[in-house]
Amino acid sequence: MILLPAIDIIGGKAVRLERGNFAHQTDYDADPLDAAKRWVDSGARALHIVDLDGARTGQPSNGRHIARIVDALDVPVQVGGGLRSMEAVHTVADAGAIRLIIGTAAFRDPEFLDAALAAYPERVVVSVDARDGRVATAGWTEETHLTVPEAITTLQERGVRSFVYSNIDRDGMLSGPDLEGARAVAACVWESFIYSGGIGGLSDLEALAGLHERKLAGVIVGKAIYERRFDVGTAQALLDRHSFDGNS
Repeated sequence: MILLPAIDIIGGKAVRLERGNFAHQTDYDADPLDAAKRWVDSGARALHIVDLDGARTGQPSNGRHIARIVDALDVPVQVGGGLRSMEAVHTVADAGAIRLIIGTAAFRDPEFLDAALAAYPERVVVSVDARDGRVATAGWTEETHLTVPEAITTLQERGVRSFVYSNIDRDGMLSGPDLEGARAVAACVWESFIYSGGIGGLSDLEALAGLHERKLAGVIVGKAIYERRFDVGTAQALLDRHSFDGNS
């Protein structure tokens, strides 16, 4: 299992939200490249970047910063936020993003999802963001009628192979992971997924690794590392030990 530090960008700054609420924003780095360098220097093997302006408006607006991070650092980068057109997908792919995370459009625009999968079958990832067990879209501001298992099953039938599962109610709260939700996702995912939401300490990473779910390929961590609850290298070493033991 790999740890992916989160770099969420609003207005060119690295920030964190609480429960996906744009009104509850904490600014951390005036330049998101500084955050990216810090996490890689600490031992990060990959990064998770979200253009939050793009997630809210549907049009990516922090591409320059994403390109700077990809160019400056020699680690895989996955990027999401506002990828709702093939033009946006191509732009992020051309910038060097290894994985292209599609959220809202995966549920609203099946033709677009099919086109993205046809162009980048190994690189498209769908973000399934849940609140109270239901999928939320439009930068987490709108809820759908879909349950998480329903959404994942439908998307897999369309050809999606990889997912990011986020529990919005835990996002930025340092309150612990949604272990029940992670188990439910593992039960219906055919290949792999990455978990996000609520990580507040090393014990939370231990709990996720303790699920022994081989389909759980990684965990996204944001506020905990910005608030120095633990360092990236120590966390990755913990996950490596579980992997070495055959437990994750």
